[in-house]
Amino acid sequence: MLKLYNTLTRTKQIFKPITKGKATIYSCGLTVYNYGHIGNYLTFIHSDILRRYLEFSGYKVTKIVNITDVDDKTIKQSIKENKSLKEFTKKYEEAFLQDEKTLNIEPATKYPKATEHIKEMVNLIQSLLKKEIAYKKQDGIYFNIKKFKDYGKLSKLKLENLKKNIRINNDEYDKENANDFALWKFHTKEDQNVFWETELGKGRPGWHIECSAMSCKYLGQPFDIHTGGIDLIFPHHENEIAQSQAANNKPLANYWMHSEWLTVNGKKMSKSLGNYYTIRDILELNHPPLALRYLFLKSHYRNQLNFTLKNLQNSQNSLERLKNIISEIKQDDKTNKDYLTQFKKTMDDDLNTPQALQILWKLLRDPKAQGKLNTIKEMDKVFALDLLKKES
Repeated sequence: MLKLYNTLTRTKQIFKPITKGKATIYSCGLTVYNYGHIGNYLTFIHSDILRRYLEFSGYKVTKIVNITDVDDKTIKQSIKENKSLKEFTKKYEEAFLQDEKTLNIEPATKYPKATEHIKEMVNLIQSLLKKEIAYKKQDGIYFNIKKFKDYGKLSKLKLENLKKNIRINNDEYDKENANDFALWKFHTKEDQNVFWETELGKGRPGWHIECSAMSCKYLGQPFDIHTGGIDLIFPHHENEIAQSQAANNKPLANYWMHSEWLTVNGKKMSKSLGNYYTIRDILELNHPPLALRYLFLKSHYRNQLNFTLKNLQNSQNSLERLKNIISEIKQDDKTNKDYLTQFKKTMDDDLNTPQALQILWKLLRDPKAQGKLNTIKEMDKVFALDLLKKES
């Protein structure tokens, strides 16, 4: 049985879907103010492995991946480039979808955009105002975290440690600053022509409300699994839980899965340190994109991965060697049930891809094993490394 580590409980739990034979996933997608970096795609590939393994296990999966095309960053950058928000974000949205394709990430069931769901956000905020969990101030509408007794349950934050009477208008902030957060921001001259005229007043949504509105619209509440990077646990996912549960009196998601940080050359990735890589950078360095995918699968999603160009090259060499060995195997009609059982057992243990890759190598090196090609084909439905694809 599939066991997944649930950030909410800090334990591995047997996956029990809401609807038998079906699984629903909401994954935080890209904020389209720039090209996605390899840290983003580490998380996206982990989410893809989850989706593929659920499908491999017989589930019909609905996966929603949002596109954040209005927030502090997108507005600031679009103004800087003297472009409309829509024109500015379209470029990076298209690049995001292309990068997913390049990395063999299975397309989401739907990619909802924040700007196309303002009505749903307004309705959600109105519900919170009616319940007096949200309140109006001069600069916007805020969520009162003291009115939600479970605030902090995902991040294990204690309310008594928070500062008093602080409202946070910025989309992102430190743990030290956690207090009431903006649901709706009234229009200011800094936002120029980015605003919506609504029953709430002229303005635009805060970042956190976007995911709550879109996940509820397409998956209902609760849904099965919410994924993202550990950097989103607080404040983003904590705030999602608070506003969704307060509005609808139901949990948002039953399982929360988070991918660990990616470091580069032992340090946090940063343009100022010169260790910042996009998928385009990887391609320009003549590394095949699936070498990056292979590298990411060599590390468990809950373990921190240190990226270097050397370990990317090593992964490229390993993948090439793997494909060369496979190309020499003669086809037979069998499937090796023993190795497939080992593979399933490993993946059932919280998606242990490093161990699953070892089982693949063990199969290849076993001179007595039969049904190798059919078994590899089955495993590659999850790995998505194009292991049987002939190079053109």
